[in-house]
Amino acid sequence: MASLLVVVCSCVIIFFGASNTGVEAGRQFKVGGSFGWHEPSPNNTEFYSQWAERNRFQIGDALVFEYQNDSVVSVEKWDYINCDASNPITAFDNGKSTFNLDRPGDFYFISGTDDHCKNGQRLLVDVMHPHPIVKSPSPISLPPMAPPPSHQGLDLSSASPDFTLRGEWAMQL
Repeated sequence: MASLLVVVCSCVIIFFGASNTGVEAGRQFKVGGSFGWHEPSPNNTEFYSQWAERNRFQIGDALVFEYQNDSVVSVEKWDYINCDASNPITAFDNGKSTFNLDRPGDFYFISGTDDHCKNGQRLLVDVMHPHPIVKSPSPISLPPMAPPPSHQGLDLSSASPDFTLRGEWAMQL
C-alpha cells in the first residue's frame, strides 16, 4: 500500500512539474557592466546600445542600474528618441534601481540628468518573445471502411486476376 502511495505521489509531482508554464526567475543584468549607469565619454556615445546588443533579455529578467548623482527614467519610444524625461513611465533616483522586464518587446530608458541622454546615456532593451510549447498534432481519424462484399456461393477461382476498380470502391481504397 505504501509503494502505491509513493507511485501516485511521484506521478502527481512529475505531472505538475512538466505542466508548469509559469515564468521562472530570470537573470539580473547590471546595466553597462562594470561601467554602470553613467554618462559615456564623447567618443563612446554608442556604449549602451552596444552593451544591450551583447545580451539577450527574456521575460522575468531584471535590469539593475547603479549610479551616483544621476537618475534613470523609463519612457516611451518618442521620449527616448527626443531625450525627453518630462513624461516618465517610471523614474528612479536612489543610486541602485532594479527594473523588471515583465513583457516581450522594447523598453526605453534615459538619464534624467540634463544633456546626459543627448550624450549617449540612454538604453533600448528588446525583450524576446517566449517560445510557445509546440504540441504534436492529433492523429487523423479516418472514416470507417465499408465492409467487404459478401461472396455467398460465388466461385471466383476461374476469374481473371486482371481487374480494374471503378466508381465508389476505387475511391474508398
